[in-house]
Amino acid sequence: MRKTAQLCILLCSLTLTACQSTKFESPPATQVDTSFYLDEKFPDYNLVDVESTEEIFAIDDEMRLMVAEQVAPEHNFKKRAIKLLRQIFKKDNLGLAYQSGANVIATDAYHKNIANCLSLTIMSYALAREAELNVSFQEVLIPEYWVRHGEHNMLTGHVNLRLTADKRPSETIIFGGNDIEVDFDPFVMKKSFPKRAITRNTVLAMFYNNKGAQAMVNSDYNGAYAYLKAATLSDPGFSTAWGNLGLLYRYNEQRELAKRTYRHAISLSKRNFTAMSNLALLLKGEGKIEEAEKIKQGIVRKREKNPYYHALLADEAFHNGDADLAVRLYKKAIRLDNKAHEFYFGLAKAYYQQDKLDSAKRAMKKAIALNRVPKTEHEYLSKLDFLKSAGKEHR
Repeated sequence: MRKTAQLCILLCSLTLTACQSTKFESPPATQVDTSFYLDEKFPDYNLVDVESTEEIFAIDDEMRLMVAEQVAPEHNFKKRAIKLLRQIFKKDNLGLAYQSGANVIATDAYHKNIANCLSLTIMSYALAREAELNVSFQEVLIPEYWVRHGEHNMLTGHVNLRLTADKRPSETIIFGGNDIEVDFDPFVMKKSFPKRAITRNTVLAMFYNNKGAQAMVNSDYNGAYAYLKAATLSDPGFSTAWGNLGLLYRYNEQRELAKRTYRHAISLSKRNFTAMSNLALLLKGEGKIEEAEKIKQGIVRKREKNPYYHALLADEAFHNGDADLAVRLYKKAIRLDNKAHEFYFGLAKAYYQQDKLDSAKRAMKKAIALNRVPKTEHEYLSKLDFLKSAGKEHR
């Protein structure tokens, strides 16, 4: 079976990042080992117009006016926060059309009505700051979750916001304690996933990392390098960006530097299984089977109880034409989590490849019943109609 390289992308739950200038902020206290960079291999990277910190987080006059008129007059924290959230989620205001690849700055997320969750979260952060609310970013530690993009498997992540009340002894707030969480994914809100506070520099690195990963998928290697370098300079401790940079080096036949960069990513996070997996794949290609297998088995042990891991393997099997294996693996994923509509959709596709149309229709109906995203429902209904038509022709 052909193995697929994995990219990491931090969207906000779907869960990859210049100009050679000082447009982005680097934490002054952290020194970056510049030997990890290979500017000469990407001669046009400095022509890439990497968005600055100011551009990413800026709001415009229309956004300021909305806050001034609709939010700022309210002095009570809880009421002010709720008024802001109502403005953000208002259909006639934003529409909030979710698009996983739409990594856009705050003003574009507000006006163009298309953004991914990370961009929507950045926009909400900027508006909350304008409304003088205490706001911070959080990374939600969801299980590993992948989506396929052509030849790539993209690991997604999730971030949200926490609004914290001013410490006023005379004011009592009963609304999830003293804090309000702002999350654009209802599935995540229903779960009690652990969270950790992250800095604005980390979010900046996530934004650049996403842009770099998308550029890599599009074979724009100068763009990918520009954004991934910006990501690692913005937050040198952000393991995901280093792992993606290692993959970029591998794609450009810089194998030794790729291995060193993968190992650096792993040293920053022992949970960066994607970097480990890509390192194992590279080592196996070099004939270092024993070392590669040791890494692989360690990953498998840690991922065995994650249904999305089995769905990833099922997707790879399907992509490589092995529908029988795909069915077995999707069923294993479903045994671990029978509420994920994506698993049933994958199972339906695999059944269709096996020419089991009735089974495919049943799985498709289950996917529709579990899904809560209107755009996805439209896609699923179209697939079901196709299966029904195919079933009639098959008889």
